[in-house]
This record gives sequence, C-alpha cells and structure tokens, in this order.
Amino acid sequence: MAKILAVLYPDPVGGYPPEYARDGIPTITGYPGGQTAPTPQAVDFTPGELLGCVSGELGLRRFLEERGHTFVVTSDKEGDDSALDRELPDTDVVISQPFWPAYLTPERITAAPRLRLAITAGIGSDHVDLPSAISHGMTVAEITYSNSISVSEHAVMQILTLVHDYMSAHEWVTTKKGWNIADAVSRNYDLEGMDVGVLGSGRIGQAVLRRLKPFDVRLHYSDVHRLPEEVEAELELTYHPDARSLAASVDVLSIHTPLHPKTQNLFDDELLGTMRRGAYIVNTARGLIVDRDAVVRALDSGRLAGYAGDVWYPQPPPPDHPWRTMPHEAMTPHVSGSTLSAQARYAAGTREILECWFDGRPIRQEYLIVDGGGLAGTGAQSYTVAG
Repeated sequence: MAKILAVLYPDPVGGYPPEYARDGIPTITGYPGGQTAPTPQAVDFTPGELLGCVSGELGLRRFLEERGHTFVVTSDKEGDDSALDRELPDTDVVISQPFWPAYLTPERITAAPRLRLAITAGIGSDHVDLPSAISHGMTVAEITYSNSISVSEHAVMQILTLVHDYMSAHEWVTTKKGWNIADAVSRNYDLEGMDVGVLGSGRIGQAVLRRLKPFDVRLHYSDVHRLPEEVEAELELTYHPDARSLAASVDVLSIHTPLHPKTQNLFDDELLGTMRRGAYIVNTARGLIVDRDAVVRALDSGRLAGYAGDVWYPQPPPPDHPWRTMPHEAMTPHVSGSTLSAQARYAAGTREILECWFDGRPIRQEYLIVDGGGLAGTGAQSYTVAG
C-alpha cells in the first residue's frame, strides 16, 4: 500500500462552504484540438464543489482509503518543520497545485527515497525540480488543459479591468463612498483599436487570442514555434520573432510563456523601457518572468499604465511584497486556474492518474511531464521528458 501526500491551499477563512452560489456547472467533455476531459472510473464529489482546499481533499479520500492507502492532506509546506518535510520521507506520491506549490527541491526529493510520482493538480510543474525527478526515477504528471480556458478568461478579464481602469471606478463607489465620475474616467480607455500582443501561443495564449478577436483589436504574438499560416490568417495575427519586438509594438501585452532560464526576469528595466508609454501588462504565467521591482518602477514612472497578474514569487508572497501596494495594479492571488469549474476537471484528472498508477495502466501521454517509467510503482529506470 502507498502513502499519498496532498499539499492543498487552506480552507476559506469563514469555513468550508455549506452551500454554493450556483447549483452546478456545465459539463465539459473535451477541449479544442480533440483532447477529452479527464475520464476517471468514478468520482466521489459533486462538480462545482470547493475541492482544491484542505477540506475538499480533491475528492480523493474515499477512493484512496477504500484501496487501503494512507492519505495525508496539509497546507503546511514552508519552514524547517513543515508538515510537508515531516511526511515526505515515507511518501510515495505527492499531489500539489501551482496555486499553492509544494516546492519539490533537490533536497526534498533526496529526502524522499520512496517518492515515485508527483502530480500537479492543474497545469504548471515548475515547482518540481525536473532533473532531480529524472535521476530519482520519478514520474511527474499534470492535468493538461484542465484549466487552460479558465486562465484565458481570467487574462481577458484583467486586460479589460486595466484598460477601463475598473479598480479605480469601483473604489469610488465602495471604499470612498463617492460618485466622482471625472476621477473614475480619467484613466479609462477603450480596448477597441489597440495593438494587443500575446507572448507564448500555446493552449492558453491561443485561447486568449481567439477571445480577443471580437474586440476589433490588432493582434500580435511571439513564440518559439510559429503558428500555422491558416491560424495566423484566421486571427489576422502579426508574428514577432522575439519578446523585444513584440513588447515595442503593442499597447497591451499578455504573458503566457513558461518559466525557464531564458524567460526568468525577462521583463527588466531595459525591456520595459522599450514599451510604448502607457502600455499595460497582464501576467498569468509565472511571477518570475518579470522583474518584481522593475515593474514597480515602470508604474511609478508612467512607462506602464497598469499591471495585472495572477502569479507572484514566492507564493504566497510576504505581506510587504511591493505588488500589494504599487499603483495602477489589478492583482489577484493565484486563482485564475482554480475556478470551481476547473477544480472539477483537475480533481477528476488527478484521480484518473492515480487509478492508472495503482492499476498498472499507462498514464495519458498528454499528462506526462517526466516519464520515470514503472507507472505502476515498479521504479523502472527509463526516463523521457515529455513535451
């Protein structure tokens, strides 16, 4: 029998919800491109429930305990004596989320001799040190596409929030209890006619482009892999060979590229200085893609008219993180990919992976980030890095 450790974000401050705003969520059976939604043998939750927090347990406890496994759930992941570090030495499977990442560092992986599977409930596994996972014989998997559309909708929302200066107008009628229309519209513009760019045209980036097309904007993008000619023609896209060319050509830039050495701190003072005065940036990818303090300086100087994001570094950020108080921001905690709709899909996908793992069946290829072999826990020493 195995020990499964899930590191999930804490419960709501007011307690686990006794009821929800809606009675259910739409059923999504597939995604653009033909990939089907997760297909576990069964689920022990009602879609639309809060599953990503500690009490939600991703709906896994009954399934795991009926099979005789040990299931430990915690939100305590930092510090020298965290629950994560205490539980790791005899853990076989770690489940984490990009919204509340359990950083599986080389040191933590070394301290977990039995660890053979790391599952990201969602998309984005950069909190796992992949070279260490490979040498350790681990499999790393995530629920591809489960929350891509959720993030793309959030990005479009934040673009409109910045351009229309929604936060300021909302503050006038709530915090300030006023009706100062002149103040509320003094930084309020239309998105129509602007140049809007996307850095990274994978699943999320393309979904953002398609959702922006009806706004009658001029669309731009940059990616190491150029999109097919028919897609560029359909969306009337202008391609840029690099981030510098893209940044200098747009009024609004939405970031959707992965975090890796070439993108870490990519948006520094120099690159931000090439952007049009009054440009906007939305970052729902990873916080480290931008230089934290350079963003603050660009907002203070007026180079940027606004910055919105759903990602920080570290996560959660400390109380004195400057993005909490910088001007013209529309920041959120890392919630874009953890809507109640998305949670139903990534919880189901997590169960699907576990079913395959314990039954000795192959995990879907599209879920695999690192295939450590031995998908039934045999520890076979054959590794491939999935694209």
